[in-house]
Amino acid sequence: MASITTADTASLRSSSRSARGDAVFRTLTFIAGAFVFVLLGAIALFLVIKAMPAIKNDPTNFFTTTQWSSSAYGIAATLFGTALTAVLALAIAVPVGVGVALYITQYAPRRIATLLGYVTDMLAAVPSVVYGLWGLIFLLPRMVGIDHFLAKYFGWTGLFHDPAGGLNTFPKTIFSASIVLSIMVLPIIAAISREVFRQVDPVQKEAALALGATRWEMIRTAVLPPSRAGVISATMLGLGRALGETIAVALVIGNVNRVSGHVLVPGGNTIAANIANTFGEAADKGPLIASGLVLFVLTLVVNLAARYVILRAGTEERSAV
Repeated sequence: MASITTADTASLRSSSRSARGDAVFRTLTFIAGAFVFVLLGAIALFLVIKAMPAIKNDPTNFFTTTQWSSSAYGIAATLFGTALTAVLALAIAVPVGVGVALYITQYAPRRIATLLGYVTDMLAAVPSVVYGLWGLIFLLPRMVGIDHFLAKYFGWTGLFHDPAGGLNTFPKTIFSASIVLSIMVLPIIAAISREVFRQVDPVQKEAALALGATRWEMIRTAVLPPSRAGVISATMLGLGRALGETIAVALVIGNVNRVSGHVLVPGGNTIAANIANTFGEAADKGPLIASGLVLFVLTLVVNLAARYVILRAGTEERSAV
């Protein structure tokens, strides 16, 4: 009887220590989570406090003015350039990234898939300034011929229209910046999509193949539908990287504030590139901080929208099951 009592006492002590350990761990994780919100709020508060005077004292409309100078400043042109370069970068990177992920997980032999996965992940480790230098030294001189080709055969779309009529020899355009951005966000999209595709239930894939489906039909019916939320998440993370990229874009874009849907027109600018190019010589940092606040809000809205789409997609998938 005494041995049973001793065992029970030891068990109670162990349970008490476990409970205290759980309470401590729960408190530490709560503090860590709260710190993230406090840090985010502190950044937002700093930006608002520094930006409001500049916005109020702006003699023009800060949100509709395209000019950026010492006498007048506005983010209409840089905001448009930010959105356009990011969307073009995603249009290039998403099909390639998803295709790479599908090849690695569904087609490639194990050794090739492992090697290709390592190479793709290594692209994410390359500093952005290296991408910018590569774009400036290697890519831009070769973009003149590509721009002329696109203008000649796809100018009817309006997007690749060249008002210079093939005489443009200045390759620092929004399209060039979008290509560099697409290469930078490609490893993010490919890596996340690859992991999402690997989580698909193999029973569903085997069932589709057993019913006589081809490899592509199996992917289309058993792999892509349950992976939709994950691919959307990867795309939104890539969009966040593209919206906020600074150095690489600053090196390859034309730094001309212009609102134009023609991506082959020399010039163009983004909010992040404009901050990097003008911060050092700006006497008043307020307008630049105000533009940073707009970029901060834009990124936050994009991420919240992505979370909503992902949650909705997950709810639809659960209801379908």
